[in-house]
Amino acid sequence: MDVNLHSHLTQVLSIEDISQVGHARRTVQRLAEQAGFDEADCGRVALVVTELASNILKHAQSGELHVRALPGDASGDASRSAPGVEIIAIDRGKGFDVQNCMADGFSTRGTQGIGLGAVLRQAQVFDVHSDARGSVLLARFFPRKATVKDLRMGITQHSLHDDPACGDVWEVAVKGQQMSIMMIDGLGHGPEAEAAGMAGARAFIRTPFADPGVLLEDLHVDMQGSRGGAAALVRFDGATGKLRFIGIGNIGATLIGDEKTRGIPSHPGIVGLQYRKIPPMDYDDCTGQLLIMFSDGLQSRWNLRDYPGLVYRHPAIIAAVLHRDYCRGRDDVTVLVMALETLDD
Repeated sequence: MDVNLHSHLTQVLSIEDISQVGHARRTVQRLAEQAGFDEADCGRVALVVTELASNILKHAQSGELHVRALPGDASGDASRSAPGVEIIAIDRGKGFDVQNCMADGFSTRGTQGIGLGAVLRQAQVFDVHSDARGSVLLARFFPRKATVKDLRMGITQHSLHDDPACGDVWEVAVKGQQMSIMMIDGLGHGPEAEAAGMAGARAFIRTPFADPGVLLEDLHVDMQGSRGGAAALVRFDGATGKLRFIGIGNIGATLIGDEKTRGIPSHPGIVGLQYRKIPPMDYDDCTGQLLIMFSDGLQSRWNLRDYPGLVYRHPAIIAAVLHRDYCRGRDDVTVLVMALETLDD
């Protein structure tokens, strides 16, 4: 799978009133049309959006739908993965028994009880986490006739006060067995912070698979003259399981395995202004672990072990839960969760 993912804000659709269900349906249906879905595939997406939004109102009174486009394979080969659409339903309700609610005919409110069963049948990628804090449900759609290769990654990006400009910028590139990730938090927020981050992104896009130490120097040169910012770079080799990391500033990074959690340290400084040169750090045997990266708009004192079963859910579910429960609310915030796996060629 060859994929290039570029920074873009998560589109948030509030669900607080029945009138917003139709707006959500039309908004996501347009996104599916832009991704090349035909009428039947757009109908599948519209059905699920209606079910998810209606369920939020019935069972949690209010919540949100987070939606984004999923790019297709970057190689240009039509036989590889096609573009798609992601929908994540998020609420702070009382939660529900996932196993029971997946069966058609089960309902906690005396309705027909076909909602989650319908979502499972219509979406090519489906997952859900529910507990006393609320529920998060993921549905990813691709054209029925297309090849589907799901990248087990979750990303949620939000600007302070819904500003169109966001100082957090990220990039992900996958080619064969190689994966490269960049996250930048431009100083402050707003257009000048975004300009700093985008300058670094342009340097990354030129040579995304260069050694992280070399890439950091390229980011530093391109970000000179801007506000500068924090930056972290990751290179993962799916063939060997080795991960290489370098970070300057306040980008958080954590590796989570079955038996232990490892925080990955960054070093003081401001990329684009001044920092002390350091070598990248290498981590072996990372295959099967989760990599979580986040800007300082997210609190750092979270622990996935406080959410039984969450570590085994899709990375998009994990990113949404962390944003829901630990967003500081006073800065731009980005959470990226990647399952480190052997990658398909």
